Order: sequence, then structure tokens, then C-alpha cells
Amino acid sequence: MYYTYVLKSLIDSNLYIGWAPDLKRRVVNHNKGLVESTKNRRPLKLVYYEACLSKERAVKREKYFKTGFGRNFLNQRI
Repeated sequence: MYYTYVLKSLIDSNLYIGWAPDLKRRVVNHNKGLVESTKNRRPLKLVYYEACLSKERAVKREKYFKTGFGRNFLNQRI
């Protein structure tokens, strides 16, 4: 399984969207500061995720969530 996920910064309330094969480990790495793009926005809270059967599908969902339509979808869910 692959996961598309959304993290929310508890500092600035901004969202971070990504994908990973191991969701638990990825969230831990974000909160430990091991991910460059989020290390200054910690702590982060997992607010949404989807499980996908393929890497390609997870990447496609990530790209969708980064569009205006995708962000609108997330804002209605979160």
C-alpha cells in the first residue's frame, strides 16, 4: 500500500501534502525534523490520508490535492 497524506502545522496552520509507502514512519520523520520542507513548521498533525494500491495512484492523488480543486476538496473534509 501507498498513502497520500496531509499534515497540518500546529505553528502556522498550513498544510503539507505528500505520499509515502510507510505512513507512520513518514509522519514520525516529519515531526523529528528529518524532512527539509517541514522541519521549521513542527509540530505537525496528520489530518487526512488515503490508502492507494499503487505508487502511481498515490502520486496522482498528491498532485490533485495540490491543485485548486484538490485544496477545495481537502478544506471541505478537514
